[in-house]
Amino acid sequence: MGEFRMPSLGADMEAGTLVEWLKRPGDRVKRGDIVAVVETQKGAIEIDIFEDGVIERWLVEPGTTVPVGTPLALIAGAQPAVVAKVLEVPAAPTAPAPAAPPRVEPPLAAGRARTSPAARRLASERGIALAGLSGSGPGGAILFADVERAAAGAGPGPALPKRLDLKEMRRAIAAAMARSKREIPHYYLSTTVDLTRSLGWLEAANATRSPAQRLLLAALLLKAVACALGAAPEFNGFFTAEGFQPGSGIHIGTAIAIRGGGLIAPAIRDADKLSLEDLMARLRDLVTRARSGALRSSELSDPTITVTNLGERGVEAVFGVIYPPQVALVGFGMPVERPWAIGSEIAVRRVLTATLAADHRASDGHRGALFLADIDHRLQSPETL
Repeated sequence: MGEFRMPSLGADMEAGTLVEWLKRPGDRVKRGDIVAVVETQKGAIEIDIFEDGVIERWLVEPGTTVPVGTPLALIAGAQPAVVAKVLEVPAAPTAPAPAAPPRVEPPLAAGRARTSPAARRLASERGIALAGLSGSGPGGAILFADVERAAAGAGPGPALPKRLDLKEMRRAIAAAMARSKREIPHYYLSTTVDLTRSLGWLEAANATRSPAQRLLLAALLLKAVACALGAAPEFNGFFTAEGFQPGSGIHIGTAIAIRGGGLIAPAIRDADKLSLEDLMARLRDLVTRARSGALRSSELSDPTITVTNLGERGVEAVFGVIYPPQVALVGFGMPVERPWAIGSEIAVRRVLTATLAADHRASDGHRGALFLADIDHRLQSPETL
């Protein structure tokens, strides 16, 4: 008998609210199935399972807020271990924070109702208009069960607790970053990359592609980081109470700004094994789903390193804060034109500042310098990525 537990979706998560079950007792589930929706500081997240089995019974009812690691359901036929992926994060040695004052949920704009990702899909499949539905979820959110009831002609179910907002998300991020700076001995490095070859290759590669299929510089940057990590595994993993633990794969957390405020960094799994076309498609998909609230728990618990790209915001360099328990963050700024020495001549080139924030417990400046140099080297041969 296995236990399906409240997963940890990062160092900034202490608890989550079970919004709804998408599977019932007696249902057979397999690895990758979405079984529940959980509300966290990052919004409503679909929780996928990592084992095969049959749901024996629920242990937690919708609307209940429980700490990370709490058993939510029993799974017959699964291994007697945690079935939901739970990332162990050592607790910070700090005094308990004072209780936060109660939050008042702001009303939604007229005509706009929150809808869980699973409910949106079901409504689309059944041809049901969401505008006419009454939600029973947090803050009036429309849940999967509400759409099912509408399809069967039944009324709305009982109301659940209020939904967490972006202000809460920022509070959680701030707590994680404060902990990071307090506990992780950061060191920072930067290098300037000549983008002439990469940009020229991109222009030629995109010449025959439709706008929807064109590659962006972001894809090249992510692939260069992923490939360089193969030769620098000490930057790809986690630092826990047992010391550094390498990642099981190269799963790059890509920082995405959420409209209205907030930041989230879901993983592109096995980025080193993806073609540039596939990586670009994954990146577009993640951005779309992150901003519409349709991410899976595995995408938030899997990142082994984070990459942030603030070039489109007009920033020339970014020196990031490591997201614990990860041990490194790579940052890219905006490509700018600069005088550049080519042999004995000076020319104007488009260059980019790449930075590394790394944990001195897992690596050192020498290895960090080699890692950044490898990223630069790979961007000089974009056709090999």
